[in-house]
Amino acid sequence: MNQTIKVRCRNTGAKIEAEAGSSLNEVYSMTGLQMEHGPIVAKVNNKVEGMGFRLYRNKDVEFLDLTSPSGSRAYTRTLFFILCKAVHDLFPNGSVVIDIPVSNGYYCNLKLGRAVTPQDVDALRRKMQEIIDAERPIRRREVPTEEAIRLFESVGASSKVTLLETLGTLYTVYYDLDGFADYFYGALLQNTGSVRLFGLEPYYDGLLLRIPSAKDPSVLGEMTRQDKMFEVFKEHHRWQEIVRIGTVGEFNRAVQQGYSSQIINVSEALQEKKIAQIGDMIAERKGVRMVLIAGPSSSGKTTTCKRLSIQLMTHGIQPVQISLDDYFVDRERTPRDEKGDYDYECIHALDIDLINEQFNALFRGEEVELPRYNFQTGRSEKSGQKLRLGEHEILVVEGIHALNPELTSHIPEEQKFRVYASALTTILLDTHNYIPTTDNRLLRRIIRDVKYRGCSARDTIKRWPSVRAGENKWIFPFQENADAMFNTAMIYELAVIRTQAEPALEQVPENCEEYAEAYRLRKFLRYFEPVSFDALPPTSLLREFLGGSSFVY
Repeated sequence: MNQTIKVRCRNTGAKIEAEAGSSLNEVYSMTGLQMEHGPIVAKVNNKVEGMGFRLYRNKDVEFLDLTSPSGSRAYTRTLFFILCKAVHDLFPNGSVVIDIPVSNGYYCNLKLGRAVTPQDVDALRRKMQEIIDAERPIRRREVPTEEAIRLFESVGASSKVTLLETLGTLYTVYYDLDGFADYFYGALLQNTGSVRLFGLEPYYDGLLLRIPSAKDPSVLGEMTRQDKMFEVFKEHHRWQEIVRIGTVGEFNRAVQQGYSSQIINVSEALQEKKIAQIGDMIAERKGVRMVLIAGPSSSGKTTTCKRLSIQLMTHGIQPVQISLDDYFVDRERTPRDEKGDYDYECIHALDIDLINEQFNALFRGEEVELPRYNFQTGRSEKSGQKLRLGEHEILVVEGIHALNPELTSHIPEEQKFRVYASALTTILLDTHNYIPTTDNRLLRRIIRDVKYRGCSARDTIKRWPSVRAGENKWIFPFQENADAMFNTAMIYELAVIRTQAEPALEQVPENCEEYAEAYRLRKFLRYFEPVSFDALPPTSLLREFLGGSSFVY
């Protein structure tokens, strides 16, 4: 007699009886759900699993579609697999590196031993569509790690071999598509036919793999030019060549061999050199009276501001910092979001007229009284603090709207220098697994919120989607306006973050929705050989989040 189990479907609230060993796909067919863009994956007791996952005990299940972050990640990984398979079939002596998230897609470095042509891209696009139309099964294999290592050694996948050799795991999961094996971090779709939409375009010297829009998966994400962002990523790859580390496996091996201090010192020196170069650019540009610094949450804007100010002082320039937080309008004038709550991230929550009036007055040599915003009363008040700019003084203004032209619309362009700062993770898990830059920033924020703001990891994870929505609306559209971009991420930082973030993530209880993200981040951090943050210099940008900085925040 077959044993039955009870499955509680979070999507419908219904309890379903199913045969023990049923797959998530089979359970989905019993729910009566009709998901236009799914299901892609499912949360099983708040852990994300692929649709082939089998249930042997009573479980809570929530099916996720392509509009969910977990669904989008699984869909994108499947596209990576199909692209890698197509490269393998068409160019047996070539290879591809899934490299940089840019222009609402992923830059892929196609290595053929010659220049990539539009004809190559067309051929790959047709081959990918052929694999999709054939509806080939994608099979999940779990084997002893030494067997997986031998498999990837046999096909020359050295970055996967190094990663697996340094992890110390007993078993490894890989995926098989018509005899082509690959390793991916996280679940994939079960069949190539489940991929309904993708794009593949020539992009610089490689390819841009385009994915469905998160808002409307029936269309591709808009292809926007991000030339400056792309160049920052490429610059950091050149830095990685200096330390000879491009993947997590290579990093782990270097740490295990005792090179962690050298990696930290070189990384910090390269970052300081970049800040000095930005300082040089500002000093050389005549007529600059204001430096505007913007970036998304936990990008390290504050430390960037402080370190850049020091570099400006070496040129005889005296920076005067002003906080945009003091320029909020009175609460009754604050815009509201779609939920009816005050939207303090909206640019119109700031008194734009006063900003332009006071800044222009300062540049004319006049004295102004700075405002102060009282967050308790929700009123703008006079601070009693008066300011007049000296001959060698310039304003340094940090804030999420700093690159938005509307913020300083009445200030002449030649008086402004714009800096965009963000943590753009460039180290790869292996050549087919990139690391999301948003994960880096989220982990920074979790540590900072626990240490300094009394917020748990669960609280931070819960708020993160709204933070990201604000960034997409108010920050990312203006990043290419920057005169200089500064990547605040460092090659070693996730190994240091691991030691601080894991205890906070372990406190997220299994019975809450945020557990799925906490579990995913914990699993991800285990790829990194841990490194103590004791070796970090006191001026390190990471100390803004970890503590022990010589700067006052």
